Amino acid sequence: MEITKKGIEFLQKLDMFGDVKRRWIVRKEAETSSKHGKLPFERNINELLDYGVINLDKPPGPTSHEVVAWIKKLLNIRKAGHGGTLVPVHLPR
Repeated sequence: MEITKKGIEFLQKLDMFGDVKRRWIVRKEAETSSKHGKLPFERNINELLDYGVINLDKPPGPTSHEVVAWIKKLLNIRKAGHGGTLVPVHLPR
């Protein structure tokens, strides 16, 4: 199956998971080399750890730095970081 079709199927599955109704349009199909990457669901566990993203809802209390340290320890990895601010949202009671 070509990469474009596999990519569209992946996006459609994400849409279904999020209960989103969207129509995807392919502007151009092109062949690509596997040395430039692969679709997320084709990655093995080591590739996911090397190139993956963890979407985390940080609880109030620990700092972003502490949470990153916990992730590194839990996954036994050398490098990890966070993008953006991880400030908890305070909802009214």
